Amino acid sequence: MLGCESRFSFEENSIPPIRDFGQLVGPDNNGVALLPGYSSRIVARSGSQPLLGSGYIWHNSPDGGATFPTPDDGWIYVSNSEVPSGGGGVGALRFDAAGFLIASYPILRNTTRNCAGGPTPWGTWLSCEEHAAGHVWECDPFGGFNARELPALGTFQHEAAAVDPVSGFVYLTEDRPDGRFYRFIPNGNDLRGLPDLTSGVLQVAEVLGPLEGSVEWHDILDPVGAVVATRHQIALSTPFNRGEGAWYDSDFIYFATTGDNRIWAYDIARSELVIIYDDDFFADPVLKGVDNLTVSSRGDILVAEDGGDLQIVALTSTGNVTPIVQLAEHRASEITGPAFDPSGSRLYFSSQRGVDGFEGNGITYEISGPFSLL
Repeated sequence: MLGCESRFSFEENSIPPIRDFGQLVGPDNNGVALLPGYSSRIVARSGSQPLLGSGYIWHNSPDGGATFPTPDDGWIYVSNSEVPSGGGGVGALRFDAAGFLIASYPILRNTTRNCAGGPTPWGTWLSCEEHAAGHVWECDPFGGFNARELPALGTFQHEAAAVDPVSGFVYLTEDRPDGRFYRFIPNGNDLRGLPDLTSGVLQVAEVLGPLEGSVEWHDILDPVGAVVATRHQIALSTPFNRGEGAWYDSDFIYFATTGDNRIWAYDIARSELVIIYDDDFFADPVLKGVDNLTVSSRGDILVAEDGGDLQIVALTSTGNVTPIVQLAEHRASEITGPAFDPSGSRLYFSSQRGVDGFEGNGITYEISGPFSLL
């Protein structure tokens, strides 16, 4: 744990981490405080066309996101819409190799409270609905096929999904004060030779320790939760206080719990879970309101704040907890959807409700700079 003894060490990563960021300067003309040598641009605003003439309007309440490479050496950034009552979905921004926006379009419509999710190793986006009857939807970032609902991954208040590329197992978080940590084991492969997410076993974690420790997985017999909610079906399962963002990197699943401001690391090979950040161990914690997260190409964990100082904060192997981005005067918003482009030189994220704190004022940003050199 940062600030106290832990069995986990970032030093197990083979890629050297960010060590010295410097101090934030600004804010710039877009209201973003950045490290020296970095710049920001706004790529989309809720209620407006990201690409004039396209006819496509960027969604309200942008939330979880990820990027996907394209055959022309460009990339696509996808973003969830956390709008209630069937007003949610997922939007996509496509950039060419030079970073110019060349297309914008929806890849999922008419779902509810699409909060976080996660990319798959085979190039699709898992969008998670955050409500009691919520499901996971598999979406094509290119818009080549209609999104498909995945009830086998459980019916509950989904938050995020992270896929182990070796096994094809999907790890899932649940945004409730007594939420659980789940994994889905596909029964086999589909006709494409990819893990079949329509059929398999949903399991829930039991941590064999007072806080950290070995994990045992228990089968959930009724993933739909028709009679008993999934989180209550296994008495031995361990509650987590509002599971939020999750990300796979280097044989670990990292995830955040907002209710107690912790970042967890699940060691897949050892089936062990440890805390790597807890704000209780700092007199004046820099990172507060942990939410969405991602991992840089150098192995640093970047955590977006829901509240706090509206920062993206990096956790490094040296024990540093360092802000790398801050939004000025967005006090009633949250930072969502951090994701690097395939080159690792551009970071995308959103202010979900913008400066004024209203659902329709979301802003999606791109930060450019020498991330790989830090």
